[in-house]
Amino acid sequence: MTSLASLASRVALTAFAVALPALAQTSSEPAVTGDVPMADYLALLQQISPAAHQGAQAYLQAHDRRCRRSLSSRELRQAMAEGDGDPLLMAMIRASHLQDGPGLTRLAEQVACTRKAAR
Repeated sequence: MTSLASLASRVALTAFAVALPALAQTSSEPAVTGDVPMADYLALLQQISPAAHQGAQAYLQAHDRRCRRSLSSRELRQAMAEGDGDPLLMAMIRASHLQDGPGLTRLAEQVACTRKAAR
């Protein structure tokens, strides 16, 4: 089994690879810019880690339900890649990896509608 740190590293690397063209433009731009189609980003997560894909989908669904708006792929990529990643999203990925349905449900109830600054 893959450790959570390794999983988070692979997810962050994927987010970086998707954002790489934006990094080449100017150094003053944020690392995650623009949108890629959500379906493409989720398909990439599925290839890298089914748990990352499942956790991200659960996070998206919880955000839709609690906040009544969908996250863009850019927002999801930021949640994955900034700092150590959004702690709640990382916890949801871990719960998916452990197949902890009740834990995933509890975490979904904690999804905030405003983003906190990355550490």
